[in-house]
Amino acid sequence: MIKKVIMKNLMCTGCATKIEHALTKRPDIVSANFNFATQTMLLEVTNAYDMNQSIPTMQALVDDIEDGVKVFLYEQRHTIQSPSLFKRHKLVIIGVAIFLLGLVLEGLFGLTRTNPLYWGAYVLASWRIGVAAYKSLRNKSLFDEHTLMIIATMAAMFIDKPIEAFLVIVFYTVGEHLQQKAVATSQKEVRTLVDLHVEYANVWENDAWVLKDPMGVVYGDTLLVKPGERIPVDGEVTKGTTALNTSALTGESTLQDVAVGDAITSGTINVGHAIEMRAMKPYEESMVAKIIDLIENAPTQKSKREQFITRFAKVYTPVVIVMALLMATIPTAFNPAQANDYIFRAATFLVISCPCALVLSVPLSYFSGIGAAARRGILFKGANFLDMMGSVDVIGLDKTGTLTHGNFVVDGYTNYETLKMAAALEQYSTHPIAKSIVGALDTPPPKMDSVSENPGLGLQGDYRGDTYTVGSQKYFETLSIDIPETVVAAGTNVFLAKNSLYQGQIIIKDAIRESSVDAIHSLAKNRTILMLTGDHEENAKDVARQLGNIMYKPNLLPDEKIAAFNSIPKKGSAMYVGDGVNDAPLIKNADIGVAMGQGSELAIDVADIIITDDELDTLVDAFSMAASTRRIVMQNIVFSIGIKFIFLILAGLGSVTMLMAIFADVGITVIAVLNALRLIHTRKGVIS
Repeated sequence: MIKKVIMKNLMCTGCATKIEHALTKRPDIVSANFNFATQTMLLEVTNAYDMNQSIPTMQALVDDIEDGVKVFLYEQRHTIQSPSLFKRHKLVIIGVAIFLLGLVLEGLFGLTRTNPLYWGAYVLASWRIGVAAYKSLRNKSLFDEHTLMIIATMAAMFIDKPIEAFLVIVFYTVGEHLQQKAVATSQKEVRTLVDLHVEYANVWENDAWVLKDPMGVVYGDTLLVKPGERIPVDGEVTKGTTALNTSALTGESTLQDVAVGDAITSGTINVGHAIEMRAMKPYEESMVAKIIDLIENAPTQKSKREQFITRFAKVYTPVVIVMALLMATIPTAFNPAQANDYIFRAATFLVISCPCALVLSVPLSYFSGIGAAARRGILFKGANFLDMMGSVDVIGLDKTGTLTHGNFVVDGYTNYETLKMAAALEQYSTHPIAKSIVGALDTPPPKMDSVSENPGLGLQGDYRGDTYTVGSQKYFETLSIDIPETVVAAGTNVFLAKNSLYQGQIIIKDAIRESSVDAIHSLAKNRTILMLTGDHEENAKDVARQLGNIMYKPNLLPDEKIAAFNSIPKKGSAMYVGDGVNDAPLIKNADIGVAMGQGSELAIDVADIIITDDELDTLVDAFSMAASTRRIVMQNIVFSIGIKFIFLILAGLGSVTMLMAIFADVGITVIAVLNALRLIHTRKGVIS
């Protein structure tokens, strides 16, 4: 069982690791994983976990490790307000006033820099950082940014550089505040891009319309949706007609006209008339809840680059502390007269060394990329899939409902008797082709005496003493029923036999999606494209020709599709795109499984990426957005490591001031975070 808890203002990477470790020691928590981008602690808990009672306990645990972090229920994330700037940093503000007073007194009366006002101001301004450092030492953790900052600034104070020490504390505090604001801004921007939060639902209860929390809606409830309101749960229209704005789900400003009996999706907005609907799913199983959950929790599935940064930070910080210690002690041993200079160099070295820029900006880049993609109707279930898309060199595609509309229409048949008896059998199947055949008959089909279905192939049944068979060419071959070679035509061919003798055929057409041709042209660059279908050779060949003569394999059953897909040579990752129940095994089997959002729930559940608008050209956008995200991530990694490396060398040579050091720490972090946010503010989330 997974639970989520907000830990607001937790920016210390070492502290987050300690909190995770402390939480997993509790008997009711199996694992804990903190997401810096969403400020969410993801908990895997046992049945003994009590959410309401655990919050105070967690707050006490967090307070023992890090100061100023607010712990509250995930459901309260929209209502909890952050403390004011003065309340959070009042000691720093008072310290600044006292320090300025010290400067004035020094100028007027010539007081020395050992002025107690400087020390008082320093103690006040660094109090919160000092408390955090004390907690780290008490928890036997020497390697975090608070400890580094206190050691460095205390060293500066003792070697008579109070101005430098105090400014470092002030600028560190300002930078930390800017980091928090940047992360909060990113969360707000992503919520704005995918603003699907449903505040209430109008439910018919006790002969009156009652406002309820959407979480309280159950299957079968009757709901009223007024103009301008968002559909709260998935359901169907029971009264009235209207138009729905689907842009929040698909990324396109298109309207969907709906009437009685039509299915409607949560998250869309009623822009027409008031309607009544029946809830077909509870809120937590509806599309809107799934999308919100995907966006907010996708970053918890970390990419290889994020995993690298985590491992890098664990090794990097202890190494630089040892280097700073050697930098201060070895030269001093040979030249004691310059001890203050060597200590100051080591102090600036420590200030520079904090890996915050990497640890914050890299997850935030993925979070921004996932949010920008969601705006276009592309839902990534993990940051790792953003990375993996760069290595995709094989794409397998389902035909029906993916490359084509999936709206089957009877295009022709041998004679009326063939259509009637085929419909008599197909009325017992739920397959879209079966429904199109039954729908083409202008009278109710005869009722069969008995029927058996061979899924994916066809049906067989008895009627007035005769045995009828309807199905694909492959099904007829397995039953040794001969089909004249000349009758197979372009389109989906459904054949009918009576007592194992061929009677006639029905031709079903399914138009190719308008976006498929251009999408295939774009996707085929440097990639192998293969269409996998259960359709017969002639129809598969015709569709492949219209799409630019792509590779195809026809007459495949679901298990045969997996074998065919796995047989394709690849150097990188293999992606499969489908929409139906039969596609689900292959979507799950592929390195990256992509499901069309209007497809089966099983396909959506097992997919790694969901395309909500059902158009294949949106997958092209997904590749572009993934490339932009990877580009931003690499920029931040190279920029952060490169600048820090340069400053660390200069610090070792004594060419860096404390203010330059704080820029190399906090300044670089803020720049990297702002760079990550470009993904949100750039049109379509694509950065060239």
